[in-house]
Amino acid sequence: MAYLHVSGVDMRFTRDGQTHPVLAGIDLQVERGEFIALIGHSGCGKSTVLNIVAGLLQPSSGGVILDGREVAAPGPDRAVVFQNHSLLPWLTVYQNVEIAVDKVFRDTRSKAERRDWVLHSLEMVNMGHALQRLPSEISGGMKQRVGIARALAMEPKVLLLDEPFGALDALTRAHLQDEVMRIQAELHNTVLMITHDVDEAVLLSDRIVMMTNGPAATIGQVLAVDLPRPRDRIALADDATYNHCRHEVLSFLYEKQRKVEPLRARPAPAPARQKTAA
Repeated sequence: MAYLHVSGVDMRFTRDGQTHPVLAGIDLQVERGEFIALIGHSGCGKSTVLNIVAGLLQPSSGGVILDGREVAAPGPDRAVVFQNHSLLPWLTVYQNVEIAVDKVFRDTRSKAERRDWVLHSLEMVNMGHALQRLPSEISGGMKQRVGIARALAMEPKVLLLDEPFGALDALTRAHLQDEVMRIQAELHNTVLMITHDVDEAVLLSDRIVMMTNGPAATIGQVLAVDLPRPRDRIALADDATYNHCRHEVLSFLYEKQRKVEPLRARPAPAPARQKTAA
């Protein structure tokens, strides 16, 4: 059985007496240590899938099994890094990670052990020099590093990344992508990441899960990225496998968008004229 299994998940929201389908028949099996990228057009339900795996949403039908146990609520075995760093502004860099470590390991590790683990987690993302700074005193990329350190410090079974680099400039984004690859190679985390960036998906992942457009979005195609690790973004620029994967994803997204645009552009029917009494 797969380490993480999203099984037959449907998601529907009801509002004002009307039911709106969001996801239909999502079925995904992820092996331990695998890096999966979820990609698709805006509104296709990627974040909904992630939130269901995180236990923040309950599916209308189907379910999620992680390491042989059903996911029914949020838990420290699934850590989420959002696009917004979500740091507590009144706590220092050290304290933002410490609060998560204390919550998870207070009963199993001594105070000294927890302190060493906080420091180790921050060193992993190269933030050991900024322990006493507040979030307002560091850059956006540094904040994301702290958010990643906090998530990793919980030693989750699955790391869930919701477009964690989407708000960053290109250079900072590239540096953090390299950091994530290095950390994943070191820790062998199981990672599920949402992205809109095709190059990011190909660079980081073992498989790319492409979702169809909503409503009732589902998995349209799964692409294995057969590239050896470690990966060098410069060397991959001319790699035939890299460019093939990139082309496959772009083709899928382009075809799905082309099917949607005519529907959006179609003019609404003119209202019927009301007959007046003679």
